[in-house]
Amino acid sequence: MAKPTLKAVLLSPERGLGERPLLVVGPSLGTSSAILWGGTAALLANDYDVVAWDLPGHGVSPKAAETFDVAALADAVVDLVDSIAPGESFHYAGVSLGGATGLQLGIKHGERLKSLSVQCSGAKIGTPEGWLDRAELVRGQGTPVVIQGSAERWFAPGFMDRQPDLSSRLLHSLRDADRFSYAFCCEALAGYDVRAELGSITVPTQAVAGVADTVVPPSFAEEIAAGITAGGGTANAVSLDGVAHLAPAEAPAHVAELLRSLITWSEARGAAK
Repeated sequence: MAKPTLKAVLLSPERGLGERPLLVVGPSLGTSSAILWGGTAALLANDYDVVAWDLPGHGVSPKAAETFDVAALADAVVDLVDSIAPGESFHYAGVSLGGATGLQLGIKHGERLKSLSVQCSGAKIGTPEGWLDRAELVRGQGTPVVIQGSAERWFAPGFMDRQPDLSSRLLHSLRDADRFSYAFCCEALAGYDVRAELGSITVPTQAVAGVADTVVPPSFAEEIAAGITAGGGTANAVSLDGVAHLAPAEAPAHVAELLRSLITWSEARGAAK
């Protein structure tokens, strides 16, 4: 099982890194991080260096040549950060598969994290059978075959009417994703289950859920927070009304506010040590 190669996009102004806290943001399956996080990043860009990474075969990242797991995605994120800010610790926020990657970062690379925001995600998502079936479907027919179902899962009722351009761009990023890389991502999710390891996460964690999310409803965020606090860590769960599965796109102002609060608290906590 290989560690995939990931590429990043800078979502804040070009300037010397290191003067502002570094925030790394990750994508949901089928999305481009620049599109998913663009609105939220614009609200944070003056105060933080915001770097977005893309899944293999999505956005700017190259296609995957072989299978990988979610832990390998976390390793690849650390490699990516080291390529732009060697050895630096960072704040992390990720959506769905990007959020699962964040939990793996907290488990495997907690010493590198300052804070963790896990959005519209869970310690286990779906069933292995469901993910393997989707992998086979997309590998055979391409990503357009799942566009309708994704549109129904991704957005809360009325969002596509209110934001037709943004929702269209997100769905186009799904259409343009490499089918084989998408299938590898599905297979990674099929083998993903970190429920028993949540107690090892010590970094301050925020679990964000959309009330309208049918994939990972608020109970998943509550499970994450409970598992971390049971191990002695600091975590809380937040539910957002009118949001389904892509919180940074659906509620950028609210997500930016939550991240700003978490980062500010975490930075102050670190300075006091």
